[in-house]
Amino acid sequence: MITTDDISGVLSSRGNVIGSDGEKIGSVEQIFLDDSTGEPAWATVKTGLFGMSQSFVPLAGASTSGNDIRVNYTKEQVKDAPRIDDSDGRISPQEEDELYRYYDMSGTRTDTYTDRDVTTDRDTYTDRDVTTDRDTYVDTNRGTDDAMTRSEERLHVGTESREVGKVRLRKYIVTENVTRTVPVSREEVRLEREPITDANIGDAVSGPELTESEHEVTLHAEEPVVAKETVPVERVRLDKDTVTEQVNVNEQVRKEEVEVDDDGRGTRR
Repeated sequence: MITTDDISGVLSSRGNVIGSDGEKIGSVEQIFLDDSTGEPAWATVKTGLFGMSQSFVPLAGASTSGNDIRVNYTKEQVKDAPRIDDSDGRISPQEEDELYRYYDMSGTRTDTYTDRDVTTDRDTYTDRDVTTDRDTYVDTNRGTDDAMTRSEERLHVGTESREVGKVRLRKYIVTENVTRTVPVSREEVRLEREPITDANIGDAVSGPELTESEHEVTLHAEEPVVAKETVPVERVRLDKDTVTEQVNVNEQVRKEEVEVDDDGRGTRR
């Protein structure tokens, strides 16, 4: 027999309903409590293709196996049970009677399934707010599909410009020694003696016989002359070149993986 102590584990772990033939029927969605005893009486289980439908299954005579519920009905019986719309938290008397007849359960309904008690010779059920601890238990994922979204991090690598340094163009004066070879000339005196011949004897005897005299010759010499001038030799400016190189970026990214964890009783395709 299933007790309220078993409910939290079944719902929190999204337990399964196992049929009397040992085959998995589907996952538990809701559990309804007996209003008079507070014990579980009905459960809804996802059935059909991709688990898109919910079927009611009685918990009378059911037991728990770990976080799963074993019922006294086969998968085919539960799958073919009447479809009940419980989206508003209510089950009409006609729908509940239909479930009783389908599962061949004893008992006759004498009241409506509203705010008043619904009495059978087995249990008493009331319409409950799903937010109280004795009400219908609803999985928090109800209303969504059965797909699981897998996410992962993507690495986006770009570039940004930032200042790495400054370069200045500065002019200063240095002094160096420069040596140049310059040819210079000078005059030197040379004494020449000319013998008296018949050709020049006239010049020799034209002057006085004996006299004292002087003859002066001016000598010249060249000297190096140094002059400096400032002349432009070149123009210098700063310019920038863009150099592209390859840089390896190593960063860890995370991603989600999906794996199937079953109890070995399900069929995986």
